[in-house]
Amino acid sequence: MASMEKTTLILYGIPNCDTVKKARTWLGTLGLEYQFHDFKKQGVPEKQLDFWIKTLGWEPLVNTRGTTWRKLDEATRAGVTGAASARALMLAQPSVIKRPVVHWVDASLTVGFDEATWRAKLG
Repeated sequence: MASMEKTTLILYGIPNCDTVKKARTWLGTLGLEYQFHDFKKQGVPEKQLDFWIKTLGWEPLVNTRGTTWRKLDEATRAGVTGAASARALMLAQPSVIKRPVVHWVDASLTVGFDEATWRAKLG
């Protein structure tokens, strides 16, 4: 988990996601440097996912309102009942992860983009 020891803000997501675009634009407007981890190109880092689930729980990470979730068959959706099944789904279908997941410089995590929350994180 070397990347969690770095002091760089890391934004995880998919570049064509509207929320990720807003978040990246917002960070850029403030002139903040960050590392972008593209789920489509780089996959979901398993150790990071385990850390997210341990820290936040699996529920905030699974975007049950998104297109990917809605396109899943009913049996697959019904099978997501706990951390292990949610983890397996997020690894198989990265687009089901609510975005962006941000690993802040202070080692805290947020999911989604909320400008007020992010301003508070930056002090």
